[in-house]
Amino acid sequence: MNKKVWITSILAIAFMAVVMSSHRYESGSDSMRTDSSVLELILNSYSPRNFSSVPVSMGDLEVILKCGIKAPSAGNRQPWKFIVVRDFAVMQQMIASVTEGNVLIAVCGPEAQANSTVDFDCGLATENMTIAAQSLGLGARIYAGPTANINATMKQTLQMPDGYRAVAVLRVGYVENVNDAVSAATPRNSYEEVVTFLE
Repeated sequence: MNKKVWITSILAIAFMAVVMSSHRYESGSDSMRTDSSVLELILNSYSPRNFSSVPVSMGDLEVILKCGIKAPSAGNRQPWKFIVVRDFAVMQQMIASVTEGNVLIAVCGPEAQANSTVDFDCGLATENMTIAAQSLGLGARIYAGPTANINATMKQTLQMPDGYRAVAVLRVGYVENVNDAVSAATPRNSYEEVVTFLE
C-alpha cells in the first residue's frame, strides 16, 4: 500500500469515528445519545457546597485559568483580570464558608461604562473556567453576592488593578463524595417553558 492510499485510509477512519461519535437528540424526549464528554459534563453539572480540604494542584489551576483566557469577548477586548487567592485568611474575608485547600478566583473587569459588555464578557470567562474545573474532576461554584463587599473593602488586599472591580468569584476545590441533598443539582425549568421557536 503506497503512502497516499495509507494516509487516505487513516483520514477516512478518523472521519467515520467522528461521525459515529457525534451526538443526536431524540425528538420529543429528554434523553440524549452522546459520547461527548463536554455535553455530558454541562448537562450533569451543578454548584456544589460540600467542598473538601484536598488542595487544588497548580497544574490544574493553570489549565483552568488558560481556559478562562480563551473565552470569547465583545470585539475580542478580553477585559478580564483574574486574581487567584489561596491564602485562607483572605479567602474567608471573601466567602465565609470557604474550605481550606480551595482556591478563589476573583474575575475582575474595568469599571463598567454605558452599554459596556464587561460583565457579560467576564461571565463567559467565569463559565469557561467552571467547565474546565469540572472536567478536571473538581467542583466549581460561582458567587456574585460577595463582589459588593470585595469592591468596597478588599481591592487593596487583592492588589486589584486601578479602575477594576470584581464581577464574580469562582470557588474551585475537590468535593466530598457524599450524598448531599443541599449540594445536589436542583431541577431546571422544562425545555418547553424556556424555549420558543419562531418558524
